[in-house]
Amino acid sequence: MATGAEVPVARPGDGGGFLRWVELDESDADLSRYPFTLPVVAGLRAAGTLELHPAVTFLAGDNGTGKSTLVEAIAVAAGFNAEGGSANFRFSTRATESILGEHLRLVRGVGKPRTGFFLRAESFYNVATEIDNLGELRPYGGRSLHERSHGESFLDLAVHRFGPRGLYLLDEPESALSVHGCLAMLLRIRDLVKEGSQFIVATHSPILLAVPNTRILQIDMSGTISEVSYDEAQPVAMTRSFLAAPDRYLHYLLTDDS
Repeated sequence: MATGAEVPVARPGDGGGFLRWVELDESDADLSRYPFTLPVVAGLRAAGTLELHPAVTFLAGDNGTGKSTLVEAIAVAAGFNAEGGSANFRFSTRATESILGEHLRLVRGVGKPRTGFFLRAESFYNVATEIDNLGELRPYGGRSLHERSHGESFLDLAVHRFGPRGLYLLDEPESALSVHGCLAMLLRIRDLVKEGSQFIVATHSPILLAVPNTRILQIDMSGTISEVSYDEAQPVAMTRSFLAAPDRYLHYLLTDDS
């Protein structure tokens, strides 16, 4: 997969993973403007590098922290189409991606992925349309992704298009999935990891975060990036707290103070 940025290769013996870590190249970057004002960029600047797990790296954090922007930027720097798809997709319906991908340096492992895909929930409709335009539906279950529900198309993509030794970047895949769908996606990720694949996933889902033997990087609004356990992850802790006492939350949220 091509990239416009310099792509060093990790030293032999440094470990697995197609992508080992991410560095920020600040040259010619206006740090006072978007996307360099995002908390995740501040965290990346402070840390120097963002180490990626050889199997699955989850990016968790509240809306506005920049986790989706970072996944998109890593995808672009790795050679994927900004709106999603494989490295061979080159369509564009509207250029909304940030310039962050132009300022990332990806350090690669010694192996190369056989395949890959960038699943961006926000623009998945455009990807499904491009797949129809290309006319090759066999890798996607044999029929148009538009002929399935949003959630079904996400799962069919993971089942039929994703394969062993792949590099997969997923931006909030749970957005179209039911609870059962999230569990099915968790299982598919686990199976593909066993077959040598690597995932980088931005998510709010406490179900997806339960994939075993992964790294969860939590981004807060101050720009701190911390590796946390499953129990410490914000989506998990807040969901558990709400489910344990929904009436307390609703009383606080719905109380009219006027």
